[in-house]
Parts: sequence; C-alpha cells; structure tokens
Amino acid sequence: MQTITLGTTGITVCQNAFGALPVQRTDMETAVKILRRAYEGGMRFFDTARAYSDSEEKLGQALGEVRGDIFLATKTMAKTPEEFWEQLETSLEKLRTDYVDLYQFHCVSQCYRPGDGTGMYECMLEAKRQGKIRHIGVTAHKLRIAMECVESGLYETMQFPFSYLSSEKELALVEACRQREMGFIAMKGLAGGLIRDSKAAMAYMTQFDNVLPIWGIQKPEELEEWLAFMEETPVYDKELRAFVEQEKQELAGEFCRGCGYCMPCPAGIMINQCARMSLMLRRAPSAAWLTEEMQAEMARIEQCLECGQCRSKCPYELDTPRLLKKNLEDYRQVLAGEVKVC
Repeated sequence: MQTITLGTTGITVCQNAFGALPVQRTDMETAVKILRRAYEGGMRFFDTARAYSDSEEKLGQALGEVRGDIFLATKTMAKTPEEFWEQLETSLEKLRTDYVDLYQFHCVSQCYRPGDGTGMYECMLEAKRQGKIRHIGVTAHKLRIAMECVESGLYETMQFPFSYLSSEKELALVEACRQREMGFIAMKGLAGGLIRDSKAAMAYMTQFDNVLPIWGIQKPEELEEWLAFMEETPVYDKELRAFVEQEKQELAGEFCRGCGYCMPCPAGIMINQCARMSLMLRRAPSAAWLTEEMQAEMARIEQCLECGQCRSKCPYELDTPRLLKKNLEDYRQVLAGEVKVC
C-alpha cells in the first residue's frame, strides 16, 4: 500500500482512508468496534462532518485515546461566522480533541475568499491562528465551483467525487490539484453504490499518487475488504483495466449518484433511489427493489409537480425529472417481465 501526502499539509497516510458518514447509521457499540478495528488495521485518516448526525461523537469515543496517532478531518456547512464558531466548538467537543487536522467548508456553493463580505474565510484563518485547526480544505460537488476553489490558491485540500466512472473533467481536476500541490480527497469512490467491485475501485486509485480515497464504511465485513488491501494492494493490471472500460461503457451518460442533495421532494418522491432504479436493478440483487413498498415509491413519480427544485439542487446538474420518468418506464418493463434483471 503506497502512502499519500495531501499537498503541502504534510499529512501523510496510507492510500486507504475511512469515510465516517455511514457509521451514523449504526449503533454506538458497533460503530466504535468498526472504528477501532480500522485503526488497528492501519487506517490513520478519518473523515467526518458536523452534518453527519452523531458520526463525530462515535469517532471521539472510539479514537479519543489514540488521537495523536491519527488525522481527523471534519466539515462545516455554516453560512455565517456565528454558525462557524458554534459548529467548530461542537465538533471539537464531540471528537474529544482540541484541534482538527483538516477543517473543510462542506459542499460549498461558492468559493469563500478573504474580503468577500461573508467573513467565512477569515474565520478559517482565525481558527488556524488559535490552533483549533491545522489545515484549511473545501468539499464540492459542482465541478465549476471546485475548479474555482483550486485555482484560488486559498485551500490546501479539495474533496470531490472521484471513481473509475469519473469523466475527463474530473481527471482534469485531479491534475489541477497536483500542479498546485493541493491535496485531493476522493469521496464516493464506489459511485454511490453503483460500483460493486472493491478490488477494481482500489486498484484504479493506485494510479494517482496525489489522491486519498475515503471509503464509506458501515459494516464490519465492508471494513475487512478495505483492510485486506493494506497488505495485498490490487494492481491496476490489464485485466482490471478491461473490466473498468466495460463498466464505463455500461454506465455511460447521465446517472444519479444517489447523494440526496435534491431532497426533500415537494411531491414526496424518493428521488435519490427512484432516479437511479434502472441501474440498481441491473447491478444489485433486485428483490429489495421490487417490493410492494418500492413499487408504491416508484408510482409517486406520476405525481411529479415539474417544479424543477430537484434539477436546480442537483450538484451534477442532471435533468432529474426526465431521469425519474425514464426510470419509471424501465421499472414498469421489469415488473411486466419485459426486461430481465439480476
């Protein structure tokens, strides 16, 4: 397993890090066991956020005693300086620490700069001066905003969705970070669950010596998959390259990543599942997707108000109403037995 240094931060860890969003869905005892096992298995970089309900608290309880041996990254979605300080203090308390190694503006809709009138970047600088944070980062979902943040030279790290399904534009973003000595943290390395082969996902990342993937982990068996790669890291060989190319062809075009930023829907549609149903039926065991409950959820698409809220909020700028209708049509074909699935 190669090591990755995040730009100029000096943070150097193995290229296999822990994304702590999913542990908010587990109970405290299970989460603590998973996090401690991750540490014992060699993971040293743990990424969370104030927005991930009790994820920070679980990290604090699990890893408080080994704080000096790990790097903690968390995020704020604050829009005002008052919210910034309140969220930072809460994060420090929950994480059981007096500093955060990397503090990130979370899913930004603009590139915060000194003197822009918001006071937000000034908060980062003051928090760093006080020693409460060590490094300043940013996360984004819109490529235009991400590139603006990279080109600003104001941030030490960029966190952005990146996987073997990423386009040339995302690859250009990774390269832009390399050229500016800016750390790149890859979220959604499994493309929101569409990528099912962890070996291929891990092998693909090893091509990039400036990319640190954070794998979202919720179950012990998931963690063991990633820990196994610490000693036997898969090589991105000819066979895996061919597999990835086939995957790219199958998933070419626009598709929903299931991030949920479009929610809630005024019509009550479960957009983050319904807008990618066709792909899930073909790439995952279908029984769970064909229950009466899920059929009822899909039927809600007929009640779409065409309000456009989901389209305007989609970080990938998808035509979500169109995707919903297409997925409903495909779903009905599956129910009618016209299309075979997994």
